[in-house]
Amino acid sequence: MFLTIRFRTLQRFTYLVAAVALIALIASQTINRSRPASTRQIRPIIQYVSDYDLGPALSAEAAVLIDVSSATVLYGRNEHQKRPPASLTKIMTAILALERGNLDDLVTVGKSAIEVDGSALEIEPGHQFRLSDLLGGLLLESGNDAAVAIAEHLGKSQDGFVKLMNERAAELGAWNTNFANPSGFPAAGHYSSAFDLALITMRALQIPAFRELVRTKEKEVENHQGDWTRLLQNTNKLLWSFEGADGVKTGTTTEAGECLVASATRDGWKLLAVVLKSKDRWKDAAALLDYGFGNFRPVDMVKSGEIVMRARVKNGLADDVPVVTLEPLRLVLRKDETGWIVGMADVKPDLAAPVLPGEVCGKFRAFVGSEQMRTVDLIAVRGVERRTIWHNLRRWFGR
Repeated sequence: MFLTIRFRTLQRFTYLVAAVALIALIASQTINRSRPASTRQIRPIIQYVSDYDLGPALSAEAAVLIDVSSATVLYGRNEHQKRPPASLTKIMTAILALERGNLDDLVTVGKSAIEVDGSALEIEPGHQFRLSDLLGGLLLESGNDAAVAIAEHLGKSQDGFVKLMNERAAELGAWNTNFANPSGFPAAGHYSSAFDLALITMRALQIPAFRELVRTKEKEVENHQGDWTRLLQNTNKLLWSFEGADGVKTGTTTEAGECLVASATRDGWKLLAVVLKSKDRWKDAAALLDYGFGNFRPVDMVKSGEIVMRARVKNGLADDVPVVTLEPLRLVLRKDETGWIVGMADVKPDLAAPVLPGEVCGKFRAFVGSEQMRTVDLIAVRGVERRTIWHNLRRWFGR
């Protein structure tokens, strides 16, 4: 009798433990589903046009041309080859400054900032500058001293800041990149690629303050004490000579040669060109941008946040839910390319409540002819609760 009671008690206890474990599992899955995605930008999905290695004659040893909004590569030459990036490095330095700092921060210049070689603003130890003014010196005139001052302010040391640079590069998908300093001064183990520099710059161009600075031709800066002023002039000559030019950065060392990241916008369409070790960076970058605008066309299939359709929901308090795309879907096609362009919404056939706000409910697919070109997620605009027996009872008795 005693053994039977103990066995039944143990059996009940086992059922209780199993039930608790099941409830905990369901709760954890619900929590995980409702947890917001990381806000850190990751590598975009890259698309290559056919015959992307065909394009204008260039003197650059490595180059890439990319549509900024869709991350479509229109031209590439040795675009993944590791090369010294010279002062194009400062684009990453600016990203970290703008992501981690405040434009009104006061930055005190340390002794090590004036000891760095290469291009300089000729600032002095003890000078204090608003971060926005140092960024002007960094991006317009490529001041290595400004790079060091920013690095020590945000990273506590140059080494600490370089660690942050490499972590951020990896997050952005710049996998052929390693930085050894914040300025781009030649150093062992300091390299990037034309493709990686395009990825990094695409992130930078999402930041309004960066876009404004790199399109600025001249900017007057002064220290906080008011006893040092300088009129900065942008080293990017395309801002004066190329239609639609609006950025971004030059770089030059003996080993790296002439380097340039250049952007231009025409009729709302932005292209980005990177040329490394060029014999004439202005001519090469202009040729790439002209090639892009002259031979390709953007086709916008769906806008960010646009309601695409209403997806049917099983067992929900609502019969359907509006779904949207959180990013635009753009195709870039050659102007002479023919074929039907079709968009298709593909919603999960078994979509059932509960549906959480922001839950992926399907895909929007873009086709040219029979070839699928790109997809984006379809996201629920709002949540839909699951219909329970109690809801049904209230519904029946409320009639």
